[in-house]
Amino acid sequence: MSTHSSLRETADDRGFRIGAALNARSLRSDPSYWKAARNEFNAITPENALKMGPLRPSRKTYDFTDADAIVDFGRAHDMYVRGHTLVWHNQKPDWFQAWDYTDEQLETFLRDHVHTVAGRYRAKIDAWDVVNEAVADDGTLRETVWADAMGEEYLDKAFRWAREVTDADLYYNDYGADAVNGKSDAIHDLLSDLLDRGVPIDGVGLQCHALGEWPDPDSVAENVRRFRELGLDVQITEMDVAFPADERPEDALEQQAEYYRAITEACLEAGCDTLVQWGVNDATSWLRGFKDFPERFTGDPLLFDDGCDPKPAYHAVREALVED
Repeated sequence: MSTHSSLRETADDRGFRIGAALNARSLRSDPSYWKAARNEFNAITPENALKMGPLRPSRKTYDFTDADAIVDFGRAHDMYVRGHTLVWHNQKPDWFQAWDYTDEQLETFLRDHVHTVAGRYRAKIDAWDVVNEAVADDGTLRETVWADAMGEEYLDKAFRWAREVTDADLYYNDYGADAVNGKSDAIHDLLSDLLDRGVPIDGVGLQCHALGEWPDPDSVAENVRRFRELGLDVQITEMDVAFPADERPEDALEQQAEYYRAITEACLEAGCDTLVQWGVNDATSWLRGFKDFPERFTGDPLLFDDGCDPKPAYHAVREALVED
């Protein structure tokens, strides 16, 4: 039996948050899953349970069952809890049709949603991804139902509404902007403008889905530093590392481990103290069932394998966190 400290204990000793996205079904039904979540992580994010679609089964009702289960699990085990997400253009309720509402009604609808959800967890959630993926891949403001109704001001309003009902730290979260590139430039400019307008933003979440093309760790560190220079906290919020399905090398697990190590070291060097992987183990990774991703990417992107046994990447992250 190994006598080394767990990943969670190592992260705690370093003053670092190592997290995982959780789903309520696995938490309830798989003992190895919840034991890994409890013992190895000091931060959690509900993977889907706090998104608008799962929360809103009908026009006039909310179902917080799964969200409560995950949040309460985190609080019971003294974890840092991230809320994901209040405002997004995807995973809206099936019954929601924007054309049933005027622009003013859409604004009221979104304000009430933010107030209800963020307010419910005022004392339980430490940080919220208030707005998710508002910038398109070309750096322009993404065309969404919320942008169509309110223009760019919907960003200002979402953060202000959240601040009215919670003291949690408020984050903007996005993908494809982990390193310095055109999209991260656009997000940097956008957040700078919002801060200049007095919008209450505390941080930015860089998702770091390393799928096929892996962001350069040195560029990730540079990106973290420039967002921190705006006065923002920076977190890696949704990390996983996969290969193209038809190009998996023989030493895939070793290469994956070295990349996890490099990103962890980049975080430590640049002042990012939170890294959340998007799932607990490979068996529950979103890459196993999202659209055509099972055909495009390998389905083993996380620190634990299907049976929740540690992979080389687990040991690489833990070693990177050990004090010199």
